[in-house]
Amino acid sequence: MMTTEPPFDPNAQASEAEAQAAEIETLKAELEQLRAQSLLERADLENQRKRLARDIEIARKFANERLLGELLPLFDSMEAGLAAAAEADPLRAGLELTLKQLHRIAEANGLTEVAPQAGDSFDPDKHQAMSMVEATGVPPGAVAQLFQKGYLLNERLLRPALVVVARHD
Repeated sequence: MMTTEPPFDPNAQASEAEAQAAEIETLKAELEQLRAQSLLERADLENQRKRLARDIEIARKFANERLLGELLPLFDSMEAGLAAAAEADPLRAGLELTLKQLHRIAEANGLTEVAPQAGDSFDPDKHQAMSMVEATGVPPGAVAQLFQKGYLLNERLLRPALVVVARHD
C-alpha cells in the first residue's frame, strides 16, 4: 500500500500563515481593548471611592448641624442673662462658666461665632442688615451695631449675624 501525500502547495501555506497572522492581530486588538476597558473601570472605581470618601467627610463635618442650630437660642439667652445680671449676683459666675463650657464644646464640633464690632466692614455673606442709622465715627456701609451674633459651622453659614449698618451720607 502506498501512501500518497497531498501535493505541496505554497499558496495554501501562505494563506494559512496570513490567516493565523490576522487572527493574532485580532486577538491582540481584543486584548488591548480589554486592557483599556479595565483601566477605565479602575479609574471609575477610584473616582467613586474618592467621591464616597468626600461625601462621608462632608456628612461627618455637618452631622451636628441640626443640634448646634437648636443650641443657638440657648447661647443667646445665656448671653442676655449675663448682660442683665448684676456683677455681684452669685449665679453670674456659674452662668459664665456654663456658657464658656458650651462654647468650648461647640467650637470643638466646628461652630464659630460671627460677631462683628462697630466699624467692621459689612459682609453680606455673613451678616444680615436689619436697618441703617447715622453713626458717628463709623464709616458708611460698615457695621454700626450688633443685634445678634451669627454662627458658622465648619466655614458654612449656620445663622447670619444681625447688624445695623451705618448710613451713606
